[in-house]
Amino acid sequence: MNTPTPTIDQMPVNEEFAARTSNTAIERAADALRAHKFEVFIVPDPAGAKELVLRLIPEGSEVGQGASVTMDEMGLTELIEKSGKYDALRPKTRAMDRATQMREIRKLGSAPDFFLNSAQALTQDGSLVFASATGSQIGPIANGAGRLILVVGAQKIVPDLETALARIREYAYPLEDAKMRKLYGVGSAMNRILIFNGEGREGRTTVIIVRDPVGT
Repeated sequence: MNTPTPTIDQMPVNEEFAARTSNTAIERAADALRAHKFEVFIVPDPAGAKELVLRLIPEGSEVGQGASVTMDEMGLTELIEKSGKYDALRPKTRAMDRATQMREIRKLGSAPDFFLNSAQALTQDGSLVFASATGSQIGPIANGAGRLILVVGAQKIVPDLETALARIREYAYPLEDAKMRKLYGVGSAMNRILIFNGEGREGRTTVIIVRDPVGT
């Protein structure tokens, strides 16, 4: 009897990419990021990361955010969008009509004063790697946002770029695809990939590395 071919929502997930990272790898990645002109903090846990993010964003600031399991798990998404302390962009764009206001949605989301997100992988030599189906997060991360704050669980630190791409293909993408199919009936895709090797604007990008695993 032939073995059934797995459907895409049954893609295997390589759990090796969820394993804790050594302190040596964390320090190596942090030093490399600093050499590439990123501001870097290392915190012990998601609670410490959340506290630091809120210290970095003045109340009343305009804040954009990409869809991020890390931000959701930390409680930052709910706080930014529902506390009333910030000018949160995602509730605004969600309320707009995509058939008639797509130009406004695109322009509003592309260049926020602050943008929060994570990365799917961070190499020990200081490259941040992002994958996106639509690319809506890529623009603000690469250039559009005035200030960029990235929270990265240390389990995402990998030796090199090849392993970073493998982590996305074998771990982050299958999980995101399954989540999207469950919620919306439509899968995700690795349509755009950004490799962020260095920051040209001093003080623009802050990377917060969390020793405890957080996000995917």
